[in-house]
Amino acid sequence: MTQFDHAMKTGRRMARNARTAGDIALDGGEMLRASGDVIAARLDILARGLADPSRVDLKELSLMGSEKVEALTASATVAGQALSQVGLTMGRDALNEAAIASRALTAMAAAKTPAAFATAQMTWAMGWWDRASAQALTANTRLLKAQADALAPLHKAAVANAKRLKRV
Repeated sequence: MTQFDHAMKTGRRMARNARTAGDIALDGGEMLRASGDVIAARLDILARGLADPSRVDLKELSLMGSEKVEALTASATVAGQALSQVGLTMGRDALNEAAIASRALTAMAAAKTPAAFATAQMTWAMGWWDRASAQALTANTRLLKAQADALAPLHKAAVANAKRLKRV
């Protein structure tokens, strides 16, 4: 792959990450608005129940807890799995980088001339920069996906509740 092709691929990936971050922000805003609607509707249900206990909507009151537990469990499970994978990848990358640095130090120590030493050092440094940039972009991509995946069950529950409670 040429440097230009690599730069184009990286640019497309960064643009995709920016779109994903924007989508997450929009979903978060929609979830917050839906949550506000749900809270307002449920407060109204509670107030009506306090005013007239015969009108208490026990089904809706029971859903208040179970829906949260279900959505939070799904969210935490997805987030835990994704973050575990990110941690494993970062650990693997760190071990790989230590091995590469060891080989670079060996090449520098074996250099016969200052020019050979500088070449070995510069080769390692430029490779490190490329690897570090790629690893940071990969981590960013995976963390954005983890965020979106963790938000999804919460968003789904809040929006579904808001729609359902508007019909009540």
